Amino acid sequence: MYSDDTREKLKNVICGTVIEGARDSCTTIRNNLCRSFETSPTIKKEFEDKAIIKEKQAEYLRKYGKHNDIWLASLPKDANYLTHGGEAKVYLNGDRKSVLKLNDSVYYATWLEFFDSLVIHNLLFAETEYSCQGFIEMEGLLYAVLKQDYVKADGEANIEDIKEILDFNGFKNIKRNDYFNQEFALLLEDIHDENVINHSGNLFFIDTVFYITKNGKV
Repeated sequence: MYSDDTREKLKNVICGTVIEGARDSCTTIRNNLCRSFETSPTIKKEFEDKAIIKEKQAEYLRKYGKHNDIWLASLPKDANYLTHGGEAKVYLNGDRKSVLKLNDSVYYATWLEFFDSLVIHNLLFAETEYSCQGFIEMEGLLYAVLKQDYVKADGEANIEDIKEILDFNGFKNIKRNDYFNQEFALLLEDIHDENVINHSGNLFFIDTVFYITKNGKV
């Protein structure tokens, strides 16, 4: 279960409160967005209504990236393309110990919701935490460039083992690959054996999509 510190930080994310004292890149960017934009639950039918807000946040992040020297003209030369999933382009770094994931926040109504999800992931799954290396624009789309340790699978992730871990952390399976945490009103979507890696008998959650909900609905 969660430590008091983790629980407090989760509450701050959900309430749209700045997390004081945090220095990691994802929380820092999320805090800056919080200071300029309001947090609200994810309601998927309102994605189009929030398009203007999302573009304002994208412009904010462009300026933020350039002002803080994390605007990338290109990816590192030794980054090798691996795959393109539903939400991210994935590259293996030259050190072969980490990957870069280019994410355009397509699964989220706003960029703030995207960074909320990253911070929640880092709080719950610290062994596969994300760091934001900066931002890049490709073919007119803004991408966050995320770095994550590379975990190589050496076996299949068993769905029952995944359910057991999530249940221990308060996430109940509500339908197929979706899980809900009643205490924090958090929805975790699309958890399957490609988003969870089995390495040496341990499970690593590498791709998660969290939504802050209103009465359990998005």
